[in-house]
Amino acid sequence: MKMNANIQIRVLLAQRALTISKLARMLEERTGKSCTRQNLSNKLRAGTIRYDDMLIIADILGFEISFDEKK
Repeated sequence: MKMNANIQIRVLLAQRALTISKLARMLEERTGKSCTRQNLSNKLRAGTIRYDDMLIIADILGFEISFDEKK
């Protein structure tokens, strides 16, 4: 089953015992750009989150995003 970014991030947040609100605050601290819970939630749900934001989210959650060549 393929998961979209919204589901993947929410699963990882649950595993890390973090909320979307806390993630939004961490993103704001890291980037210096305003990020509200509602704004982040809407971007994830709509699939409009930027790749650079996904890289930062992955880093905050202790992951990295990479491209692996198909076999």
